[in-house]
Amino acid sequence: MTPPGPRVGIWAATVTVFRQQLARGKVARVPLLFVAGFQSIGLLLLLRGVVDRGSETTGAQVVAGSTVLVVAFVALNLLAQRFGAMRASGALDYYLTLPVPASAVVLGTAASYATFAVAGTVVTAVSGGLVYRLPLSRLWLLIPVILLTGAALAGVGALLGLLAPRPEIATVLGQLGMSAVLFLDIIPASRLPVVLRAIRAVLPGTYGADALAVSFRPHVPWGSVGIDLLVCFLVAVASLLASGWALRRLGRG
Repeated sequence: MTPPGPRVGIWAATVTVFRQQLARGKVARVPLLFVAGFQSIGLLLLLRGVVDRGSETTGAQVVAGSTVLVVAFVALNLLAQRFGAMRASGALDYYLTLPVPASAVVLGTAASYATFAVAGTVVTAVSGGLVYRLPLSRLWLLIPVILLTGAALAGVGALLGLLAPRPEIATVLGQLGMSAVLFLDIIPASRLPVVLRAIRAVLPGTYGADALAVSFRPHVPWGSVGIDLLVCFLVAVASLLASGWALRRLGRG
C-alpha cells in the first residue's frame, strides 16, 4: 500500500479546489447569472407598484433583500444541491482520499460558487437604487456584505448538502432556505409579527440585508452595521467549520 503524501496546507488546497470547481461551473455560469439576477430584478419591479413611494425605509429594505437573494440563490440553494449531488455520486470520496484538509474542500467549493453571485448582486443593487430613487454613494458597503453574507450562507448551504441523507432532500432544504430569505429579508423587521421576527433573527442573510439597507439612509448607524456584519462573520466561521466536520464524518463513515 502506498503511503499518503505530505499533507497540503489549507490555503494551497483551497485554491486548488476553487480552480477545479470554477472550471467545472463555467458552462453553467451564464444561466446561473441570468436566473439569479432576473428573479431579483423582477421582484424589485413587482414590489415597486405596491411599496409606498414615500417610504424610503421599506424601499431600501426591498432593494437590500433582493440583492441578498442573489447571494442566497447561489451560495445557499445551489451549494446545498451541489454538495448533495457530490455526496450521492461519490465525488466527495475523491477529495477524502487526498491529503488535504476537509475545510479546504468546503471553502474552495463555496468560493467558486460565490463568484457566480457577484455580478448579479451589483446589477440588482444599482438597479434597485435607481428604481427606488435611493442614494448610491455608500454602495461600497456591498463589498463586505457580499463577502460575509455569502460566506455565511455558503457555509449553511454546504452543511445542508453534507447532512442531507439524499440529494433530493438537500435540494428541498436549499429551496426552503432561499424562500426564507425571499420572504423575510425584503420586509423590515418592524412590520413583521413577533413570531416571524424571531425566525428572522436566526437567519444570517437578514443581517447582511439590514446592513446594506441602512447604507441607503442619509445618516448611517455604523455601530449597527458593524454588529450585523460581525454576526455574518461569526455564522460564516461556525458554519464552515461545521461543514468541514460533516465532511470528515462522511470520510470516517
